[in-house]
Amino acid sequence: MSVKLHIKKGDTVRVIAGDSKGQQGKVLKVEVSKSRAIVEGVNLIKKATKPNAKNPQGGIVEQEAPIHVSNLQLLDPKSGKPTRVGRRKNAEGKLVRYAKKSGEEIK
Repeated sequence: MSVKLHIKKGDTVRVIAGDSKGQQGKVLKVEVSKSRAIVEGVNLIKKATKPNAKNPQGGIVEQEAPIHVSNLQLLDPKSGKPTRVGRRKNAEGKLVRYAKKSGEEIK
């Protein structure tokens, strides 16, 4: 069973709950099966890594951890403020997402 989510990769979102509340960033990856997303610069964790080709020294690396999509809200493309997301058919009859605040289509 697949679930339709209100956010996609590349969207700009704001965190509305949790430790990173108020921060915003671009969605880097969406894990649909777990209903989680990785947002650039949000929900950072420190992770110990062994030396490898990319990081020959090893040590502690800071990286983004997944955050639940219910704690994220899409930013309106027109005003830049958080908005809810709806779905409707456009002129070509294709189902598209739109911002409920401004009514603008989300690309």
